[in-house]
Amino acid sequence: MRAAVLHEIGREKLEVLDDVEAVGFGPGKVRIRVRATGLCHSDLSAMNGVLPQPAPFVPGHEGAGEIVDVGDGVRHLKPGDRVLLCWLPACGSCPACRRGQTRLCLAGFMNAGTPNFRRPGGDVFGFAGTGTFAEEVVVDAGCAVPIPEDVPFDIAALIGCGVTTGLGAALNTADVAAGSSVAVIGCGGVGISVVQGARLKGAAEIVAVDPVASRRESALGFGATRAVAPEELADAKQRITGGEGFDYVFEVVGKSATARTAYETTRRGGTLVVVGAGALDDHLRLNMFELFFDEKRILPSLYGGGDVLRSYERAIALWRAGRVDLAGLITHRVPLTGINEALDQMRTGTALRTCIEI
Repeated sequence: MRAAVLHEIGREKLEVLDDVEAVGFGPGKVRIRVRATGLCHSDLSAMNGVLPQPAPFVPGHEGAGEIVDVGDGVRHLKPGDRVLLCWLPACGSCPACRRGQTRLCLAGFMNAGTPNFRRPGGDVFGFAGTGTFAEEVVVDAGCAVPIPEDVPFDIAALIGCGVTTGLGAALNTADVAAGSSVAVIGCGGVGISVVQGARLKGAAEIVAVDPVASRRESALGFGATRAVAPEELADAKQRITGGEGFDYVFEVVGKSATARTAYETTRRGGTLVVVGAGALDDHLRLNMFELFFDEKRILPSLYGGGDVLRSYERAIALWRAGRVDLAGLITHRVPLTGINEALDQMRTGTALRTCIEI
């Protein structure tokens, strides 16, 4: 089958090959024919080494498709079922799951070091234990979540990661208060989903911050009340909050520099939500006095900070009701052979989300 492969960490280009085989099928597993996958910034981060990932590997973790085959013991799925891929499935029995913090379950990560694919030259891994830049993928049955017939594959793929992460940061992690002031630093697909979540919660002011003009313009269409370049954020803080700072600030970039800016832009007693996935060696510096004196809450948000299956259902319900715009997040569509063009668009910030139709 065809798949896009990164041969070595640090390379910018993927090679679309037709000699890749999805492996690992057996008891408890399912084989999925991928129909659509989204290009997420985390894929870039894995390619450039910010996120740890063995190579060679097939990027992609935000996908949807149809069940081709099910292994022994799989009872809730059958060939032909339409599913989205959950890259962080919950086992249901570990301490985190028993506490109700299913997004902290590490069971999904246990498979990240096992190759998902094979080529004549050797094993190939799948990013985050999946690897959706491929025509087929074999995953644990828990990674395949059934979707209703009325949900298109491209919409389902977005719900599988970016939408759930962004909406959840506002709805679950921050639980944004009605009438509050919000700033969102980084307005790609996840950041725009944060904007929509803050709007749903009734925030009075939602300031979108991004260096790319087209993204700022897009944010206004999704519910932001203002959109500014990073160098304009200090002035917006002064004009909107009288210099006090915003009630909630979301960092959706994954860098210590922007996290520090977000901290300084949050009011005393306010909430900083860290959504961006950063590097192991990128350290956020805070002094002990400011931590004590400012009493700002710092809340990391992993995969939307809630039960992902319930979050999927909520996103679908909000989409059906017209309360969130998911189709508008898809600004580009390309075939698998156009993946490198899509990567360049994401690097320059000219795309919110690119749907790769497979």
